[in-house]
Amino acid sequence: MPVLIALLCGIALCAALPDLPDPAGCVGLAVGAAALAACLPRRLRPWAALVPALLLGLAYAAWRAELRLVQQLPEAWQQRPVVFIGAVRGLPYAGEYGTRLQMEVERTLTDGVNLPQTVQLTDYRQRTWPSGSRWRVEARFKRSRGTVNAFGFDVEQWQWSEGVQANGVLGQGERRLDDSVAALAWVDRARAALVARIERVLGDSREAALIAALTVGAQQRVAREDWQLFSATGLTHLISISGLHITMLAGLSAAALSWLLRRWPPRRLPPRLAVAGGAFTAAAAYALLAGFSVPTQRTLFMLGVGLGALCLRRGLSPFRIWWLALAVVLVMDPFCVLAPGLWLSFGLVAALMASAIARRRAPGKWRAALAGQWAAGVCTLAPLVWWFGGVPLVSPLANALGIPYVSLLLTPLALGAVLLPLEWPLHLAAWLVRGFYLGVEWLAQAPGLAVAGSPLPVFLLALWGSLWLIAPRGVPGRGLAALMLLPMLVYQPPPPVAGAFRATMLDVGQGLAVLVQTRSRTLLFDTGWGGVDRVLLPQLRGLGVRRLDLLMLSHRHSDHDGAAAELAAALPPGRVLAGQPESLPELGLRGEGCRPGQSWVWDGVRFDVLGPPDTAPANDENARSCILRVAGPRHALLLSGDAPETVERALAAQPGLRLRSTVLAAGHHGSRTATGVAWLAAAQPEVVLISAGYLNRYRHPHPSVLNRLREAGIAALRTDQDGALTLEFGDGVEWSCLRDSQRRYWRARGACGEPP
Repeated sequence: MPVLIALLCGIALCAALPDLPDPAGCVGLAVGAAALAACLPRRLRPWAALVPALLLGLAYAAWRAELRLVQQLPEAWQQRPVVFIGAVRGLPYAGEYGTRLQMEVERTLTDGVNLPQTVQLTDYRQRTWPSGSRWRVEARFKRSRGTVNAFGFDVEQWQWSEGVQANGVLGQGERRLDDSVAALAWVDRARAALVARIERVLGDSREAALIAALTVGAQQRVAREDWQLFSATGLTHLISISGLHITMLAGLSAAALSWLLRRWPPRRLPPRLAVAGGAFTAAAAYALLAGFSVPTQRTLFMLGVGLGALCLRRGLSPFRIWWLALAVVLVMDPFCVLAPGLWLSFGLVAALMASAIARRRAPGKWRAALAGQWAAGVCTLAPLVWWFGGVPLVSPLANALGIPYVSLLLTPLALGAVLLPLEWPLHLAAWLVRGFYLGVEWLAQAPGLAVAGSPLPVFLLALWGSLWLIAPRGVPGRGLAALMLLPMLVYQPPPPVAGAFRATMLDVGQGLAVLVQTRSRTLLFDTGWGGVDRVLLPQLRGLGVRRLDLLMLSHRHSDHDGAAAELAAALPPGRVLAGQPESLPELGLRGEGCRPGQSWVWDGVRFDVLGPPDTAPANDENARSCILRVAGPRHALLLSGDAPETVERALAAQPGLRLRSTVLAAGHHGSRTATGVAWLAAAQPEVVLISAGYLNRYRHPHPSVLNRLREAGIAALRTDQDGALTLEFGDGVEWSCLRDSQRRYWRARGACGEPP
């Protein structure tokens, strides 16, 4: 078993490496290490065997990664039209911003390029794409790439673990072909028919959306507001068709089969095999109904190993079965180590087993349930804080009530309702869903525990403390284990010293959000677009921001203030300044306008509002952008929103106006209408920051701006290439780019300050 554990550690290690190792080289090292181990004394050989096992696991994961990297879309073919034949997989969803769907590529018809096997597509024209249908289509693709910030959801990591390597926008001229006859295509068509029946009976309601999510895995139909409720109560895992539901259904099937076999025992088939086979069949059918997604496959593999071991009566301990199940999952899919759900599900099972180990006698049902809930809550605390920046305080109570309600009552009834040709079971399931939502909305009012992102050693210390805390009674010092959790729960990133400040340009795609921190104060310049839980709030919490002293909204464009209303509800700012204060009531905010001459000092750092100038046209929203200069004793940062070149020239021409800044944020995301020659000459920056979306439709930053910076010898840092940017202003200016500081072989690299 130690050798198997070392092999799995090698597979997991590969995902965290900045560069992919050579598989052949790893195999060669493993052979050499095995030969060396054979020469060691017998008592040392078992320990020495761990090294070649680790190297073999690393070689296997690297080989699988190389096979996937070969399928990547060539750089030269990004945003160029590609014609291909593909089949629609899963359940397309028509949302507010177009229809999103996945296609399995059968053949690429455009010469010179081969598409990845699975691609994610968006149809802004919202045409109809039936599940399982085949098409000849044209699309323009980009490599899978998302915003990269220190905290929150990582799109690139998720897409790599799911096997999605290209995202495209569908063009015109599509032609439908004969439908796919593959087995999964038939399943997808059946799933789509079930969703259509649910919506026909219950309408386009939140009850219909939740029933579709619990039965056929159509999670896209659940509204974002409802996902926020589930996140606030720690019940998100209940809505996904996860290991909990599949295992619970298998358990219910096993109990029903056991009851039947006790009354009508089979003559030839051993009862344990019949029960295990029936339970696995029920679980496999449910996983297939859910689209056989990667998470359901992992659960099915784990369940299959456990049932197989029980059937063979090999005398394996629960933890041996656990390790074997994990081995099967990682060998089948070595990229799943990037999915937090894998470790949460396996960790939860391990915690439940650890809490029951070494007991002299079985506890009562209620005591066992409470012990299991305690173990699950303690052992998931550190991972939840590490991955998601906090945990709802009401989560233990919500899960204690929600797990049996959803898994034992709502999900089985919903499954029966969608499979039976009757309408009243669906209405009954909808009634249960309404009761579930009432409880969730009530519980969501409870506060949550937001924790700043801590270093890896602090997380490992908390993880070890969690395991120690749920150890059996005979283990000494369990009470002290809680102290090992405290550093993670109270950790705060070190603030800048007095007179210095830190600026973080968040990667919000095609938008702008800059966080400025002094020793004790915090200012946010713009919020980017979209929901606040998408990027902004996880970053603020992860960086330890508990209070927002000032929110400055440069002007009324959704890519600059789109998340302001939700941010103010979650983290009310002490003060609001806006380039267009008349628009604040639309956002539910109260504040004042930015006016030249406004100035204040925080912790030895001076803040000066330089614009908009009084001459800015009232009908030009960009020209009315707030312009802010943040200056320490030696260096300064200049932010100008979307102010155009006309405003830049007017400010540069004002005598006595101090514009010189070491760091300048390019105006209007690097558009050719801003960051002009006069502005650069007045500011004399050494570094220019550009916040833009990857291969955005506006083609920001414009080549003319990049040429201007190159000719002036100014370094450029870009969120579209480098991810989130952090700059420390003290005696000097030090910067770091997240794509460079957290390099991974599966993540696109950035330039981080190289000449544009």
